[in-house]
Amino acid sequence: MAKVETERKGRSFIVTINRPEVRNCVDGETAGLLFEAVESFRRDESLDVLVLTGAGELAFCSGADLKNIDSLVTRPGAEESGAMGISRITDISKATIAAISGYCLAGGLELACWCDFRIAVHNASFGVLDRRWGVPLVDGGTQRLPRIVGLGNALYLIETGVLIDAEHALRIGLVQEVVPEGQALARALELADVISAYPQLSLRDDRWCAYEGLSLSLLEGLRLEQRLHQDSLADPAMDEWLRRYAAGQRPPPPRPPASSDGS
Repeated sequence: MAKVETERKGRSFIVTINRPEVRNCVDGETAGLLFEAVESFRRDESLDVLVLTGAGELAFCSGADLKNIDSLVTRPGAEESGAMGISRITDISKATIAAISGYCLAGGLELACWCDFRIAVHNASFGVLDRRWGVPLVDGGTQRLPRIVGLGNALYLIETGVLIDAEHALRIGLVQEVVPEGQALARALELADVISAYPQLSLRDDRWCAYEGLSLSLLEGLRLEQRLHQDSLADPAMDEWLRRYAAGQRPPPPRPPASSDGS
């Protein structure tokens, strides 16, 4: 079995870290396969959403394979794409979702934070547990975590090495939905189908503006938004959907789970 498996579901692309016997930790070969999967997704115009997950229910990803850590840093291309395979890839133009079961730790947490948002089962757990061994965050954790959960929450996780549950992660904005055990991937794919059904140009431009705006002043961000959406506003797909709206074709919006405690 490959250490990373990929599967198409409609216009979604499932990327599964497939090392359940070692809690889906990542060695050099796994990192290289993750990179190849993301590049394949990038190039394929028939795909709209990437869903990143881990095999089994025990772990999304427990981080780097600390027993084989040299293979991560010596992997060809590691300097450019990141030790874990994809963390330094910042120019993906399409949506990405993490579907999290079980442990999401250290470099695995960094991989989850690489995604646009995160769906977790109620018994998932999160933490920078590599703090105990003196292993630093070199796959975006120091940059993405503060942007996602705020500086105080990020430093709390980074400095203490605390292990938090899914409800805590939901409260601080680390995950966006908590679902029953075994349902993270199904829910992520459900949302991926919703995303794929929308006109893609305006969605992708909105996504890009949100990311790029993090490093811009408000005025610069507004100018970027205005510039990018000149194309969005001229998109024939928007005209078509506005015609559907006028004709009364108004699909209901998706809603988060009724309960966030997994019940």
